[in-house]
Amino acid sequence: MGVMKPVRSMLFVPGNKSDWIEKAITSNADALILDLEDSVPPDLKVEARGIVQSKLAWLAQRGQRIFVRINRSPHLYDFDDIVAVVGQHVEGIVISKPCGPEDVDCVSMMLSEAEYRNGVRLGSTRVIPLLETARALELAYEIATHERVGAIVGATAKNADVARALGYVWTPDGRESLYFKSRAVMAARAAGKLAIGGVWQQVRDLEGLRKSSLLDRNLGMTGELALHPSNVTTINEVYSPSPEQVAYYEGMIAALDEAQVNGRASTIYDGEHIDIAHVKTAREIVALAKSFNA
Repeated sequence: MGVMKPVRSMLFVPGNKSDWIEKAITSNADALILDLEDSVPPDLKVEARGIVQSKLAWLAQRGQRIFVRINRSPHLYDFDDIVAVVGQHVEGIVISKPCGPEDVDCVSMMLSEAEYRNGVRLGSTRVIPLLETARALELAYEIATHERVGAIVGATAKNADVARALGYVWTPDGRESLYFKSRAVMAARAAGKLAIGGVWQQVRDLEGLRKSSLLDRNLGMTGELALHPSNVTTINEVYSPSPEQVAYYEGMIAALDEAQVNGRASTIYDGEHIDIAHVKTAREIVALAKSFNA
């Protein structure tokens, strides 16, 4: 399937809120996660499925990347959800609480059947697992290597599933989650996939959000989940190279180019020693910035 296109912000939108779905495109989130699971009351899940299905083409026409979080029972993911949304407009599905790679195998087979029924290319639908069980976090690399998986999510939230599974006590500075977030980053990077972090529940505290997002970015996360449209701008800024950073790295590339013309593979730039390895990083950052600006 190739590497999944970078994503800085993935905004959850309750699937039963038709007007919220339409308004969500003004948030500038890189992707929407239309939610059929925890944000939808049990008696509205069938209605939500229909609403989400009816909005897919409309969102796609406006250039919005779309993922859908599906429901699961204690034993299986919801095939009715999958059949309803799989198609040319949905980039992938988000799955909650996988116990391990076998759950990804299971949902992959269900996706293949839905793709076959709905006339889309087999294997074209991505899977993004939310690593919310202790076993899934322990087997993060095995999960990340599945060919359908485009990203894995190593997110934390106060009193949510991961906190319950691991028994940690949430703190604003995130010390208690450094190990398993870094584990998710390592697994994703080793498998050539994206590492997604978050999730900030105190949605009105934008300064706290920025600090939390910077921590995840510094750990190696490439983007994060968002719970409210007001959080998207901050998240996009944190995960985008700034104009100053782009200028710095463009200058680094030029400095090494000049050194190589003079027969050297290293030089001093802005007071620091740089060589080919540093410029590889610089080129990646400049290319990433251009992709987001486009």
